[in-house]
Amino acid sequence: MKARPFLAVVLLVAVLLLSLGLAGWWLVWQRSPLQLQRQPLVVPLSARFVPRSAPLALYLLADGNQPVDYARAVAPTSQRRPSAEAVARLRDGAFAAAGIDYSGELAEWLGPEITLALLETGADPGDTGWLLALRSRDDQGARRFLQRFWQTRSLAGTDLQISRYRGMGLISGRGALLGQEPAPLATALIDDDLVLIGSGRGVLEQALDVSQIDELNQAASSRFQQQLQQLERGVVVVQARPEALQRWLGLPASLADDSRVTDLVAALRPQGTALVVDALLGWKEPGLQLDPAEPEGPLNQLRGSSRQLLLLQNPASLLASPLAPALAPLAGSSDEESLPALVATRDAGPLLWSETADGWVLGTAADRPALADLAADLERQGLVMAPLTLASRGTDPVQVWTRLSLADGRGDRQLQASLAGARSQSGAWAWWGQNLAVLDRQQSARGLPHARLEQLTALAMPSAPLQRAMAAAPARDWIEGWQPWRLLSGLAGTRLSEPVQGASFAAQADGEALRLRARLELAG
Repeated sequence: MKARPFLAVVLLVAVLLLSLGLAGWWLVWQRSPLQLQRQPLVVPLSARFVPRSAPLALYLLADGNQPVDYARAVAPTSQRRPSAEAVARLRDGAFAAAGIDYSGELAEWLGPEITLALLETGADPGDTGWLLALRSRDDQGARRFLQRFWQTRSLAGTDLQISRYRGMGLISGRGALLGQEPAPLATALIDDDLVLIGSGRGVLEQALDVSQIDELNQAASSRFQQQLQQLERGVVVVQARPEALQRWLGLPASLADDSRVTDLVAALRPQGTALVVDALLGWKEPGLQLDPAEPEGPLNQLRGSSRQLLLLQNPASLLASPLAPALAPLAGSSDEESLPALVATRDAGPLLWSETADGWVLGTAADRPALADLAADLERQGLVMAPLTLASRGTDPVQVWTRLSLADGRGDRQLQASLAGARSQSGAWAWWGQNLAVLDRQQSARGLPHARLEQLTALAMPSAPLQRAMAAAPARDWIEGWQPWRLLSGLAGTRLSEPVQGASFAAQADGEALRLRARLELAG
């Protein structure tokens, strides 16, 4: 009987220790930089000061140190310091572009919310101002920052105007941001924990105006709230109107200028050593009508290695849509790309394009596009079709297309024939190749392009009618051509594409929006 109280005490102590251990683990996990991978999206507090008419708004839902700590945590031991320093250079360069020294002015007090918005300041679309919102971890940090801000940036003899607008204190004048010429500046302190810095008093007045009218600010927008719920997770949120898609985000003009596009909301999050971007492109009715990808398509029939591949469910429709620039391998005009482009424009899908070491290869259904449907277009391209019987293929002929041209010889001009492509059939699928070596590899190889297939699997969009995966070299070429990436490289002062190991993206319809997802793999 005496053992029962003792056992009860032991059990109670064990439960308490377990509870304390779980609580401690939970606290450590909550503060871990790895939490950035699962951070839920919420409406930023500073969105109350961003007009819905703002062409572009960027929200960082973390402080300046968390991305650096994350890069250090996921990198291999030997790469932890260089990885953290690379992210820190990017952070410092971004604030330096705004004329602010992160280490000396922000590191001590900056909290987990940083916002940059571009605001229209005149009738001309080119007249834009900027608004920077910085959230403080404590009541005194923001106040001390503003005191030092004007002390270090005010020019001798410059008059500062201190006034109140909509109940808020404003300081405005001409100040010189670090390394820049004097320009109009204005600041405001909201509830002792949110600093607003604008490119002039008018910008801050506009921000304060919309903060008190729910119909005008982003925070109260039911559409913005719904979009964040759909995207679910992220550390960076970008909200853009059509006029900013090409100018600031570097998206194709065919997409930015389409009158059916309403807006873009994107969320970026880390995933291990990769970066994942989820985006919703608002689309007026009628939107893009895209069929889901077939589970038993040519992707499962492709053999051999692949540098990059592109899977399309509706190739002809997609090539005629604003998404055509994303299909660059099939939209080219050079001689070596003319056959894939012609096939794609006549194909109802599904279609698979792959780039190998020997050249390109296309996979289509055996009965479409029919060769008769391509004959006239191929003739206009100067391509001549002929059957070719190969011993390796038995009695099944291979169709080849050649381009005839005149070449200067020592005597008379000679007629030359260059191979433009070939086609063979295997069961329910037809394979088109840049040369015969590609078709031989497709027939004889046994392995699948596992690396590219794993990239598409990681996107978790198996039904997407547009999917593309790239190895390191084509991914670097692709990302270096993107305007925001070049801007980030300039801010970091280094070539950010060096650690890129691959990239993939997919697109599919999502109600009245187009769902886009991209994944950038970085060296671990």
